[in-house]
Amino acid sequence: MKKLSGSKIINDPVHGFIEIPKGIILDLIDTDVYQRLRRIRQLALSYLVYPGAVHSRFNHCIGAMHLTDQALTALRSKGVEVTDEEFEGTLLAILLHDIGHGPFSHALESVILQGLHHERMSMAIMRYLNKKMGGALDLAIKIFKGDYPKFFLHQLVSSQLDMDRMDYLVRDSYFTGVVEGLVSADRIIKTLDVRNNRLVVELKGIYSVENFLVSRRLMYWQVYLHRAVLSAEYMMVHILERARELMYAQKNIWTNDLLEFFFRQNALMHTDVNDETIQNFIRLDDEDILYAMKQWRFSDDKVLNVLCSNLLKRSLLKVKLQNEPFSREEVMQEREKVMKILKISETEASHFVFKGDVSNLAYMQGKEEPITILNKDGSTSDITEASDIRNIDALSRPVVKYFLCYPGPDFLKK
Repeated sequence: MKKLSGSKIINDPVHGFIEIPKGIILDLIDTDVYQRLRRIRQLALSYLVYPGAVHSRFNHCIGAMHLTDQALTALRSKGVEVTDEEFEGTLLAILLHDIGHGPFSHALESVILQGLHHERMSMAIMRYLNKKMGGALDLAIKIFKGDYPKFFLHQLVSSQLDMDRMDYLVRDSYFTGVVEGLVSADRIIKTLDVRNNRLVVELKGIYSVENFLVSRRLMYWQVYLHRAVLSAEYMMVHILERARELMYAQKNIWTNDLLEFFFRQNALMHTDVNDETIQNFIRLDDEDILYAMKQWRFSDDKVLNVLCSNLLKRSLLKVKLQNEPFSREEVMQEREKVMKILKISETEASHFVFKGDVSNLAYMQGKEEPITILNKDGSTSDITEASDIRNIDALSRPVVKYFLCYPGPDFLKK
């Protein structure tokens, strides 16, 4: 990309010095809408397990932009045509890919947004910003959606080997200290090329891609789906659900205009996201939820009181994981203990004892754009066919585990 006169330098602990050119990219980053990402933790409540995991969505998006800049530069060096406008539009698209994340990201998505996936909210906010910026994000939005003719630009932003995943694996590994997440991002980027308008990886980069897929699988089990992380995030979900129940029942409960607005929203899945929803959403961040929990721990409601008090002091629900679903009898056995101790109903006890499942899928074969290897003879093949690791195709099969959350012996004690 042709650099504009002047730039800002960010000293990133993962990638080193990152140059941000003055102009529309810096103007976007300086908006209050974008700066909000500093107050959205990348790994939600994972810091309760890995104390260093307090990095933000802002850190991650800047890092992903940096890797995208490197990837576009590498492609240009191999003769792939990328205009300055396309270069800039792709950087804007990757910068905005997480703009729709709410407080504690995926953990509270179903509670705060009630059926509205963060990617749809990201698109709504992009259009909202585009209107304010006089259409300056038109190209970025087309690239983000995959509507631009040069599809490989979209793949850099969103695919199974995109710069989003490349950055968060390295960044999350750095801040958690879990070394299994370390991937050779530089090596993969240097081996990228384009064939038939799709990204490919030169054969010499195949081992780095294999490591990328294995690392992603391991990071899910060790970080993103860690038992204590699951427990903490589901506790927060049940806290918000209980607060909403109490508000609808017109019980005396602390709230504010933002929480009340989202608690009273009907399901948004099949409706357009209007400006009022966007304007309220971009005011909401992790700190609002934490402050609410600090108020609710003094609530007269036993469920809200106990859940908030325990989560704030990191006393978490126990988690059992197994390969088969838990039975209704197993769930009821634990719920009856809670009902007896707290003298509450089964419905209320369901906030303390609940079951579910988690799935780990490192690579989607046949459902998304594949990771394509460029062979020496010019032919291409799927990573699962090109790899000489016998069980690499096993990474394309989901591993499902079932969990049961329940209070330990000391959880219900004051």
